[in-house]
Amino acid sequence: MKTFIYTATDVQGNTVKNARMQAEDVNDFLDKINEKGLFCSSYKETNSKGDKNIYKFKTKELSFNCRQLSAMISSGLTLVKALDILYKEQPKEATKRVFREVYDEVQKGRSFSDALKMQDGAFPDFFISMIAAGEASGQLDVIMKRLEDHYAKEGKLANKIRGALMYPIILLVLLIAVIIVLAVMVFPVFRDMAGDDVNAIAKFLFAFSDSLIAHWYVYLLVIGIVIFVVNYLLKIETVRLKWDKFLIKMPAVGKLLVKVYTGRFARTLSSLYSSGIPMVESLERSSRILGNTFIVKSFETVVDEVKQGDQLSAAIQRTGIFESMFCSIIYVGEESGALDSILEKTSDFYEEESDAAIGQLVGMIEPVMLIIMGVVIGLVLAGVFPLLYSGLDEVS
Repeated sequence: MKTFIYTATDVQGNTVKNARMQAEDVNDFLDKINEKGLFCSSYKETNSKGDKNIYKFKTKELSFNCRQLSAMISSGLTLVKALDILYKEQPKEATKRVFREVYDEVQKGRSFSDALKMQDGAFPDFFISMIAAGEASGQLDVIMKRLEDHYAKEGKLANKIRGALMYPIILLVLLIAVIIVLAVMVFPVFRDMAGDDVNAIAKFLFAFSDSLIAHWYVYLLVIGIVIFVVNYLLKIETVRLKWDKFLIKMPAVGKLLVKVYTGRFARTLSSLYSSGIPMVESLERSSRILGNTFIVKSFETVVDEVKQGDQLSAAIQRTGIFESMFCSIIYVGEESGALDSILEKTSDFYEEESDAAIGQLVGMIEPVMLIIMGVVIGLVLAGVFPLLYSGLDEVS
């Protein structure tokens, strides 16, 4: 049995809020609601512990579903029929359940965007805002195509970042594996061969080996505590704000990160604004999608200044985050009255810049990893080679 929390109205007009009902599935729940003579205005499914059943759609899934909906609506199918087909095509039970609920709500007369909002965060705010704009303008098929392109580019960027980081991650894993093998298997052998007269580096290596073998669980505990503390600190707003500001202000690295942020910001702002969403709301949502709290905080000021009638380009320039060229391009768009098309062309340009910036960032990480590996190997050689030479002298 499943538990449903619902809000409904009876024939006398009395409203029942946050009521609970047990049912086998959604259809059984709706049948029971009808038997009671109630009109259900909203409902959501919870698990047995009362927690929300939330499935957050991944970028790849959003792109696929947008493409399917765009094709079906463009072919002349009604939204209800398209959602019915889409729900049946879902490969996962979790996504099937979400789209079934969306289908049920739309079939009852609720708008598509409102039905998406009822899914407890399954769909991102950007996605819902674009759908609402498409419904208001009567161009839902066009909006779905834009969403497909947007999420396809988001997925492409994420794949490039993962692919670029693969080599440094492999180097890091190999480095850790080499250190563990040396400490557990190699250093004990040399310690047994060596006498009391060893250099300081060898003493350090042998002490590290002994401590790792005898107290390996302490190392794991310390690593776990460090990870927990870092995650906890980054959840504190003031700490996260300073960290995100530090990232974009770092020498060399900061400029490259800003290029990546500029590409995502320009593409998102272009998609929202060209879909008919007001500039203020477009700015708020575009800054939040970047995931940098310092930029989000800075754009609160930008939004206030735009509300007061300031030019968007001047307000963004005053934040000191984005390049002057980007602000100048926005200024040209404002003056020419073609801001939406200018933003679209700008997003294409900065996406290429983002690709180059990602490559440069990874190019900076690789030599650092190689230097660390060189230092580790140098320490091992400096500690072990004298022991080998002394052993050869004794043999001769």
